[in-house]
Amino acid sequence: MMRMPKQTPLPFPNSAEAPSPPGLRVELPATDATGATAPGTAEAGAEAAVPTAAGDTDGVRAGADSDATAPDPEPDPRQAPLPMPMPEPEPASASARTPRSRRPLWARLLGWMMEPWVSLTIEPAEPAAHDDGRGRPICYVLEDYGLSNALVLDRACEQAGLPSPLQPLPGDPLGRKRAYVALSRRNATRSPLGTAPPSGKSHSESLARLLAAHRDQPDLDVQLVPVSIFVGRAPDKNSGWFSVLFSENWALVGRFRRLLAILLNGRDTLVRFAPPVSLRGVTDEGLPPERTVRKVSRVLRAHFRRIRAAIIGPDLSTRRLLVDRVLSSPTVKEAIADQARRDKSSLPEAWKKAHAYAYEIAADYSHPVVRSASFILAPIWNRIYRGVLVHHLDKLKQDAPGHEVVYVPCHRSHMDYLLLSYLLYTHGIVPPHIVAGVNLNLPVVGTILRKGGAFFIRRSIRGSALYSAVFTEYMAQLVSGGYSIEYFIEGGRSRTGRLLPPKGGTLAMTVRAYLRQPTRPVLFQPVYIGYEKLMEGGSYLDELSGKPKEKESIWQLLVGIPKVLRSNYGQVVVNFGEPIRLDDMLGEHATDWDRRPLPEDAKPGWLAETVDALAQRIQVNVNRAADVNPINLLAMALLSTPKHAMGERDLLAQIALSRTLLAEVPYGDRVTVTPHTPEQIIAHGEEIGVLTRTAHPLGDILGVGGDNAVLLSYFRNNVLHLFTAASWVACCFQNNRRMSRAGLLRLGRSVYPFLQAELFLPWSEDEFAARIEATIEVFIREGLLQQVSEDDGGILARNAGQTDEVFRLRAIGHSLQQAFERYYITISVLAKNGAGTLSAGQLESLCQLAAQRLSLLYAPAAPEFFDKTLFRGFIHKLRELGLVWSDEQSKLAFDERLDGWARDAKFILGRELRHTIEKVSPEMARTDGAAAPGAAEAG
Repeated sequence: MMRMPKQTPLPFPNSAEAPSPPGLRVELPATDATGATAPGTAEAGAEAAVPTAAGDTDGVRAGADSDATAPDPEPDPRQAPLPMPMPEPEPASASARTPRSRRPLWARLLGWMMEPWVSLTIEPAEPAAHDDGRGRPICYVLEDYGLSNALVLDRACEQAGLPSPLQPLPGDPLGRKRAYVALSRRNATRSPLGTAPPSGKSHSESLARLLAAHRDQPDLDVQLVPVSIFVGRAPDKNSGWFSVLFSENWALVGRFRRLLAILLNGRDTLVRFAPPVSLRGVTDEGLPPERTVRKVSRVLRAHFRRIRAAIIGPDLSTRRLLVDRVLSSPTVKEAIADQARRDKSSLPEAWKKAHAYAYEIAADYSHPVVRSASFILAPIWNRIYRGVLVHHLDKLKQDAPGHEVVYVPCHRSHMDYLLLSYLLYTHGIVPPHIVAGVNLNLPVVGTILRKGGAFFIRRSIRGSALYSAVFTEYMAQLVSGGYSIEYFIEGGRSRTGRLLPPKGGTLAMTVRAYLRQPTRPVLFQPVYIGYEKLMEGGSYLDELSGKPKEKESIWQLLVGIPKVLRSNYGQVVVNFGEPIRLDDMLGEHATDWDRRPLPEDAKPGWLAETVDALAQRIQVNVNRAADVNPINLLAMALLSTPKHAMGERDLLAQIALSRTLLAEVPYGDRVTVTPHTPEQIIAHGEEIGVLTRTAHPLGDILGVGGDNAVLLSYFRNNVLHLFTAASWVACCFQNNRRMSRAGLLRLGRSVYPFLQAELFLPWSEDEFAARIEATIEVFIREGLLQQVSEDDGGILARNAGQTDEVFRLRAIGHSLQQAFERYYITISVLAKNGAGTLSAGQLESLCQLAAQRLSLLYAPAAPEFFDKTLFRGFIHKLRELGLVWSDEQSKLAFDERLDGWARDAKFILGRELRHTIEKVSPEMARTDGAAAPGAAEAG
């Protein structure tokens, strides 16, 4: 078993070598020398303004200004840059590099003093390779002035074999006896929006002189090389809290703070060189001098902001400013006015209410808090988990650059968002903003979560138009601002281990935000998170038994911490599924959209269809990235027996059969399966307290009992969908010794739409039939079935009697058997009450009552057996397929096709079970209009 790291590895995506955390088994290739921007980061600069990776050859590009006299605002990160000419590159050679002159004495002395405290990582590894061999002078551009920046730059140039920035350019066109300029001073005063200082100067005077020299000297051609410097990106295990506090961020800091940052974090300094740009090409455009300076300054600032966003993430420290933008949007202003009219209050009072809503919602991201939390979480993971495995993150890093990334994981534990944010952070990806329920906004805990990127939403926003407008606008600001987002479309944690039916509210907000401003493509990233043991297992058990959900409290959290730290929760696996591009979904479902921005109040007819299809696709792709861990395999085997116990030999054989099916009828290329042998799987189950062993002279018995059996059904349901075809074939032979292959395929096609809707399966009916065929071949080879005749496509038979093969076949089919029992309960209740008698709500309630009674009278079933949500989904699918429909009185009607379904049930369910279901199926009371008990929830 792998253990979590005792240290935090480099949490930034663009280092030349971004090692994976030791102790995490991660399928990641080494980052190449281009330093590709990590997914999830907001690229605050224009898409092609200045290359973000050292391997780019596109240089800085600027375009014509629209106004020669307007003040120069901070560049809009979503505005496409305008072209700036770039010389044709030529092969570089070491001999063409400009020799370094002797540095000034003061620089050598200060550099010698800094040397023990500073260690550089230079990107690209050989920046001098960008030299085209023409011998043109180089002028470096820094984001901020500062003595430390100049010394770090000089040292980096010395290591890279580049000319010193502390020596003047030929003829000293800067007039400063140096070869670098900076866009701003570190102690300059900026407005909160990052615009120009009060003096009105929006660009470097040295840069203006350099451009003026190019106009005066036609033979002058200086190469401009933007250089980004970051001090303190990744404290290691020996770093203290001060190292975290003084790490790189978006704030402009003074000399003393910069000195502390170098002393504490200087040994983790990144210097990134961008490819050079010819200033001769800029001045040859012939624009007025002021416009030329402003244009170059603007594009350079966009470049530096983009690189900073890629390295340390977007500037998330502006909660107040983001709230101000939300409240100043036209839709929120209109909602404020409507609220004032409804309440018969003044506009200021309604504005205060909207302001309170915005502050209740908004995140308050703090980089030091996130870095500090990573230090705290690492030892906690090491203590409570045996390791956290990550798969397919490299594919996300390939797909995500240039996209707004929305993480949509399954939701099974409160650990989900902590684990995902921690793993993204430690693998060089900026943690996302996370939609969290307002119930988690507890004292202290809520503040920490908010500073970690969480923003809160009420459980229901219906009935409050103002709150809905504020939250929708906040989401829109995040999407348009390029912030990565994370939310759970299931709406809450699954108590049964299955994926819950998706809720499209937050998805719809995301889609509408993109349609309103379709500048940055949106990528939805499904994530599967698999556990071997749940922290919330006890509370889930209480809720499934009928107890109300306990409200979260700070006291409950504090009391539970010691128990958590003493427990062993096994291993966690995080699998990144196949991403979904919103543009592709819109191309399928919004064929008449012309890609122009839609107004906020627009309600195109295809929007709801697109959101529903997107939600289904996300759930399908989550399931296609499932992980099969040892507990999943133990649950599949042991819960198939009446007493949830097996002899050790039988259990080993059943686990081996499950592994064979997963290998030979694979579900998808992103599904992962534990590499452990059946013997190791049993040993692991005993180690974490899932299995109990009872010694016996004829062979040990392994089993689970009591509450553990109910909890184990949770882990069986995690992977139930992976065995759908195998379970279907096995179910057909539970009560039939022989069956034709053609009949088995026909029934499989008939039942597949209902299984697909319930389990979020990815195949068409033909593809499912092909999987059935492949499964049959495995069963024949394993001796579970025999082909006894070639008639009707082949007659298949199982062994007679109670052989080991029959036992194994029954165990495989058991997990799906209960789904068919639920289906038959629904058909039986409908048939017993007749067409035009029950509404959909009444049918759901009666089906739930029948399932509960069946469970109480006979063998206990899994908790989801009488889950009303599953009955609701089945009824919805019946209506969708036209097998039932609503009449004029909103009652369900049906015809003889439903009788055909009931006849087919005899192939799956035994005669005794069918009779029992028909017996317990309730009728609505017809005498005085009163409903049967429990049917009060009708409608």
